[in-house]
Amino acid sequence: MDIRNIYCVGRNYRLHAEELGNEVPASPMLFTKPTHAIATMDEGKLIIPSSQGAVHYEAELVFAIGRTYEPGMRLEELISHFTVGLDLTLRDVQETIKKKGLPWLPAKGFRNSAVLGRWLAFPGLDEVSAHAFGLRINGAEAQRGEVRDMVFGLQQLIDYTGRMYGLAAGDLIYTGTPAGVDALNEGDELEVWWNEETLGRATVRMEA
Repeated sequence: MDIRNIYCVGRNYRLHAEELGNEVPASPMLFTKPTHAIATMDEGKLIIPSSQGAVHYEAELVFAIGRTYEPGMRLEELISHFTVGLDLTLRDVQETIKKKGLPWLPAKGFRNSAVLGRWLAFPGLDEVSAHAFGLRINGAEAQRGEVRDMVFGLQQLIDYTGRMYGLAAGDLIYTGTPAGVDALNEGDELEVWWNEETLGRATVRMEA
């Protein structure tokens, strides 16, 4: 897949916003990552920084856009594939730049911070919504989420992003993470899943 723009939605699960002491936004809160941040969970190593403080995992449903957005289009017309990914965050860096009112790029856009599992053909919102997704670390459940728990639904996110910034084939939308985020450690075995089907595995390797 030729990836173009990577849009990410912040604070889209109420319990996650609360666990970090953040207010739930009144409208979708979007930020972007560079395409150089893409990493795939293909049984290999996931290399993350070791010298910038804690690196937090955030498991998210990720949707791939298959055509150009036009007002009034339904999401089933636009989305071609979906997967479960990880929006990795340098949490200590993020806390520092938030206090200074600076952009989130240093905390969110580093290499390998936009992690992707295996793509599945999009079966429609009803089918995706009928099943949970999540992350296991070292075989234990770390996060579990469902579409119905989103603050802003998928159609809302599509319309907002399409109107404000544009959407076209190759664009991705990371739709936010449920509660349960925490720091990764050297050697952690990661597994993302949807409907109990494994979509990707990787082993954490921390490098300076």
